[in-house]
Amino acid sequence: MQQIEIFPIPSPCIGVCQVNEKGLCRGCFRNRDERFYWQKLSPSQQRNVIRLAHNRKIRFLRAQIQAVQSSAQPSDPSLDLPFDD
Repeated sequence: MQQIEIFPIPSPCIGVCQVNEKGLCRGCFRNRDERFYWQKLSPSQQRNVIRLAHNRKIRFLRAQIQAVQSSAQPSDPSLDLPFDD
């Protein structure tokens, strides 16, 4: 038996409507079609779009963290100076 949707699924839009170099919204991580056709999607399709956008956001945040961590690593071990003078 299929569950009936009683309440509409709200749009994941957070009002940051800018597109990144991959064509994804910087706010909700949906692509162009996912944003433009949101109202025409079935509830099941909307849930799938939310899942996909969430996964995109997680990958983006992980990449940001890795970039920060790799830039924080000293590239030259000779730069590690001892503090006991």
